[in-house]
Amino acid sequence: MAQQAYMTETDNGGSGPEHRGTRLRRLFDRLPGPWRGDPRIWRRGLVVATCAVLLAVIMVLHSRIPNTIGNLGSLTETFLPWLGLLVPVLLLLAALRKSATALIAVVLPALVWLNLFGGQVSDKTGTGGDLTVATHNVNADNPDPAGTARDVAASGADVLALEELTASAVPTYEKALASTYRYHSVQGTVGVWSKYPLTDVRAVDIDLGWTRAMRATVTAPAGQVAVYVAHLPSVRVKMEAGFTARQRDRSADYLGEAIAHEPLRNVVLLGDLNGTMNDRALNAVTSQMRSTQGAAGNGFGFSWPASFPMARIDQIMVRGLTPESSWTLPQTGSDHLPVAARVKVATSGS
Repeated sequence: MAQQAYMTETDNGGSGPEHRGTRLRRLFDRLPGPWRGDPRIWRRGLVVATCAVLLAVIMVLHSRIPNTIGNLGSLTETFLPWLGLLVPVLLLLAALRKSATALIAVVLPALVWLNLFGGQVSDKTGTGGDLTVATHNVNADNPDPAGTARDVAASGADVLALEELTASAVPTYEKALASTYRYHSVQGTVGVWSKYPLTDVRAVDIDLGWTRAMRATVTAPAGQVAVYVAHLPSVRVKMEAGFTARQRDRSADYLGEAIAHEPLRNVVLLGDLNGTMNDRALNAVTSQMRSTQGAAGNGFGFSWPASFPMARIDQIMVRGLTPESSWTLPQTGSDHLPVAARVKVATSGS
């Protein structure tokens, strides 16, 4: 008799799925207003719940989305952080549908987004460092190159990289930056200005047929740094072709190979890569370098378009150097925002 009583108590009070489901239902039954005692609370909102699960799957498996059709994978990864905006939308729809199932499902993409990007929302900036670098795509159609030059020079950067320089505008930039930077070199449409001596300056072949990348050694007080400046080909989103980025992807491979063979320990890459750190197509570069924004920035540091930044395609990446802080600069006459970072140069003994 005692055994039968024990078995009855176990069946009704155990920790099986049925009991947990009953407790969850009781929790929602205790909610005020129209949620209380609604038997359809679990059956409504299945479409919203399905969308929430699908959103979570896309964020988790974004690297598995194929690039064979319109580079859909790269397009998704470029704007991946913005998928988080769908979470509050789904939450609102779940509340309007009065669906407990949908509300629980929305938790899944919220947790995935926090796992992917929660660390970037926090402020990781420090106060150390011994070298400040900056980069800016100045825009070939910039109506005020002299003003843009003064603005970026005011950032206090020791080393400044500029991209999308036109032959007609180069003298203007050289004149405006001469008082701040003693050394400079322009190779094709990219250039570097430095407060410290430049040596071993040369163009870098990224398979374009004209020069949009360069390399120089900066002899800073803390040590020598190999500075790469690059402007990878633009990408386009076309209705008939999707995300067209074949030339950019090939140039990224060439740039990554050049950096991989760099003999100096301290390396910094400055430039407009027309892609984000999430974009797998830039793996030849991103796999061997750290983003200063990701390591020591505050927020996502979006840089383009300047009027309403939606992606960080202007990058500062380092190898050997330690990022201490990273930030975006105020808008200039360009359609990109300048970005800057302060880094610590690794000495030979460290």
